[in-house]
Amino acid sequence: MCGIFAYLNYLVEQDRRFIVDKLLTGLSRLEYRGYDSAGESCNIFRIAIDGDSENEQLIFKQVGKVNVLRTRVNSEKSLDFTKTFMSHVSIAHTRWATHGQPSERNSHPHRSDTKNEFLVVHNGIITNYKELRTVLEKKGYVFESDTDTECIAKLAKYLYDSQKGGGTLTFTSLIKAVVKELEGAFAMILKSIHFPGEMVATRRGSPLLIGVKTAKKLKVDFVDVEFGGAESEKLAEEEGGLLTPVDPAHPRIKRSQSRAFLTEDGLPQPIEYFLASDPSAIVEHTKSVLYLEDDDIAHIALGELHIHRLRRDDGISSIRSIQTLEMEIAEIMKGSFDHFMQKEIYEQPESVVNTMRGRVNFDTHEVTLGGLKAYLATIRRCRRIVFTACGTSYHSCLATRAIFEELTEIPVSIELASDFLDRRTPIFRDDVCIFVSQSGETADTILALKYCLERGALCVGVTNTVGSSISRETHCGVHINAGPEIGVASTKAPYNAYTSQYLALVMMALQLSEDRISLTQRRHDIIDSLGELPRLIKETLSLDQDLHELARTTLHKEKSLLIMGRGYQNATCLEGALKIKEVSYMHSEGILAGELKHGPLALIDENMPVILIMTKDSLYPKVQSALQQVSARKGKPIIICNQGDTGLKDNQTIPVPAIVDCLQGILTIIPLQLLSYHLAVMNGVDVDFPRNLAKSVTVE
Repeated sequence: MCGIFAYLNYLVEQDRRFIVDKLLTGLSRLEYRGYDSAGESCNIFRIAIDGDSENEQLIFKQVGKVNVLRTRVNSEKSLDFTKTFMSHVSIAHTRWATHGQPSERNSHPHRSDTKNEFLVVHNGIITNYKELRTVLEKKGYVFESDTDTECIAKLAKYLYDSQKGGGTLTFTSLIKAVVKELEGAFAMILKSIHFPGEMVATRRGSPLLIGVKTAKKLKVDFVDVEFGGAESEKLAEEEGGLLTPVDPAHPRIKRSQSRAFLTEDGLPQPIEYFLASDPSAIVEHTKSVLYLEDDDIAHIALGELHIHRLRRDDGISSIRSIQTLEMEIAEIMKGSFDHFMQKEIYEQPESVVNTMRGRVNFDTHEVTLGGLKAYLATIRRCRRIVFTACGTSYHSCLATRAIFEELTEIPVSIELASDFLDRRTPIFRDDVCIFVSQSGETADTILALKYCLERGALCVGVTNTVGSSISRETHCGVHINAGPEIGVASTKAPYNAYTSQYLALVMMALQLSEDRISLTQRRHDIIDSLGELPRLIKETLSLDQDLHELARTTLHKEKSLLIMGRGYQNATCLEGALKIKEVSYMHSEGILAGELKHGPLALIDENMPVILIMTKDSLYPKVQSALQQVSARKGKPIIICNQGDTGLKDNQTIPVPAIVDCLQGILTIIPLQLLSYHLAVMNGVDVDFPRNLAKSVTVE
């Protein structure tokens, strides 16, 4: 989705060149989060920095990539890049359109008026923006864009002007009043000429974190949440209708000093803050980060960070821990690869090792997932397991449903999060609901999680992102440890994450079944195969040149592609089709081979390219029947099969190593990943930034 980034320095002298470079680098790390409209050229980047006077704010925007904006800013002759600032507030944004066409007039930061009194960058959707806009237009405010975000800046100015002369209005209390009027999901950062050197950030449903960089070690590793008294919070809690004017007679909120950001003698210390939608934009600057919770309002002023809440009695912890990022800057760079997508495909042997590290004992054939340990008994006696996910995460659930049911003998259902919410699916207290999301911030999955929490079900998270909303709000869970992913398609429909999620769910099934003596040999066979998996993935990746040639000679000019399989390979078909359509823009469809006779067979002729997944498992004879049906209609399927399958000499094959049936899908998906990559490159697509997609889907 949208990417937001902000930088604030206090008592750390920096020149304007350094500040602009920080913003542009932050945006470049967030490019992968999504691209607007029909192509790369429609992405909008925009930054806002302090001017030469206290009442001046400068805004620069550009269609294209970050480097184009960098050229645009560098060519600004009136800008003094040598001017230094001891304190400076700057914000930046890359836009993924939800309201209004991708254009410069709809790009962020949005402003309150022509004087830029209030500026805001925002990720999410304001669902009541039409009502707010109507009220503000009636009060004389002129809107410059079609977006929902602009009403935030206009609302802030309206409330500020309503209180002008009162002398008690703080930036925090003003934004509390603004947030009170907003409905929907958002993460936003605001700055204002009326509060120089200050910044306010808040979130509800969309991710936002704060990085802290100091020369000296912080005194404590947490920040206290501050609650104003009933009287001082009157502005934000004012009763009445929409945009009710506030009472200037009430005193300002009392603020305590933030002990984490003071020196030993109690004075503020030189400090830099980095705010972003994603850790990848912060990790190169600092590894000390703080994740905001829903309805947190973070206020940074005079070098101190204060966190306020809209309500006192909401059951949320009264401290926010300062955590250490585990990722390294090298992990978010391409290295020797041409694209992030290619890098992530080739890193899968390492990512599966990271997922298993410290969790699988190959000598004793034991699997230990520490995050589930306290809840194993509860999960084992549940009446059903409900998986909820979107996109590729849904496919990883589908791929492992059979082994879950076999090993646990617990009924398993799999739900697409959006449909799950639309149907208001019945959930009971003795259900276990498992939520799978690479980013941990997928909006539909989070809403489904809250729905299940309200109904008393045990909620388990499977995510790749420590500190994400899903990892914090579930009762327990598993981190897949796949490492950061940068390519849009490879994260919205992940490569590393698909195989690592697949693996994590298999490991979960193994741990849940460890009390079943009758399945001991089956478990041992699977665990032994886990040890072979990294080597076999590397062996499968060696097919890359053959797959490149197949894409060039056979599939490159085709308009459609059918991928068929059944059993454990059904999910592989769906995932492979998703990969191909989202990065190469070729229509592709995954078909359950058992359904071939019920309609899809009508599509088969000598001109329809078909890939058939036919590995040596219990369903091999049934897939053989599908092959015969396709061949009888002059189809010439390309077959993904196991090495040494002598029964397929007359067919074009893609041989992959054999492994235990429930893990075979990890190997058969790799040729389809590589094919999707080569087809996209041959079609001239920027594979890391496919059109209309976003890395982390933080809106419904």
